[in-house]
Amino acid sequence: MSRLRRQISANTANTAETKDLNVIKGKTGNVYESIAIIAKRANQINISLKEELHNKLEEFASHTDSLEEIHENKEQIEISRAYERMPNAS
Repeated sequence: MSRLRRQISANTANTAETKDLNVIKGKTGNVYESIAIIAKRANQINISLKEELHNKLEEFASHTDSLEEIHENKEQIEISRAYERMPNAS
């Protein structure tokens, strides 16, 4: 079991931070309600980032219906990689 714990903790992102539960429940008085609010906000941020990514990629999209031709655009790849490196909202 300790080996599994080490593997899980080794895969934790550098952006993960622990928070004081008393601070989290400070405004609502309820930890679970505060966590639900945080989760909803994380979803909002995720949706806006996804829309922003799709808008940027749409600028470089090719609108041909050719099945044989796969067009790789370097700008699209770089934008996608930049968004993949960003930390998750949750």
